[in-house]
Amino acid sequence: MSRLPRVSGKKTARALECAGFELRSIKGDHARYRHPVSRRTAIVPLWDRVLYIGTLASILRQAGLTNDEFRDLL
Repeated sequence: MSRLPRVSGKKTARALECAGFELRSIKGDHARYRHPVSRRTAIVPLWDRVLYIGTLASILRQAGLTNDEFRDLL
């Protein structure tokens, strides 16, 4: 298993869209994405700065993606 990449919230959101997730809503600076098939929901802070490792790990757990799958989407 590889290490988590250091990415911003906006880049994470684009990667989720490439994985098939659809934007459902935005409230403040957080976006809610949902996958139409697996029905998984992931909440992403739309920050320009780099996400904390724990925050990114939580987003990947919510989305059901592994580190390697996420890295391939970037």
